[in-house]
Amino acid sequence: QVQLVESGGGSVQAGGSLRLACATSGDTSTAYYMAWFRQAPGKEREGVAASVNNGITVYAGSVKGRFTISRDNAKNILYLEMSSLKPEDTAMYYCAADRVWWLLRPDYKYWGQGTQVTVSS
Repeated sequence: QVQLVESGGGSVQAGGSLRLACATSGDTSTAYYMAWFRQAPGKEREGVAASVNNGITVYAGSVKGRFTISRDNAKNILYLEMSSLKPEDTAMYYCAADRVWWLLRPDYKYWGQGTQVTVSS
């Protein structure tokens, strides 16, 4: 079993940047496939970016070119660098992990508690 703890959320103005981090602990071998999701009030959970341990990444069209997912495998941390933020990026952001490659589908087995990102216009 793996535990996931997100951090780095906050409030920024449109056009600003934030970096989210997801620290993994426990059986980190479970976190071969990881992803970032977000959920705004009244909306379904949306896949933002996904990462395989070997470096392969996938992005949602809405964030491609603005967000970057990366890993520090030595520290067992997953990052999401967000730039050119827009008010529509406002949501609770979650990291997820599994031994199965779900791409951007919200079917990952392990989830963190989330970190709030608020972008004001």
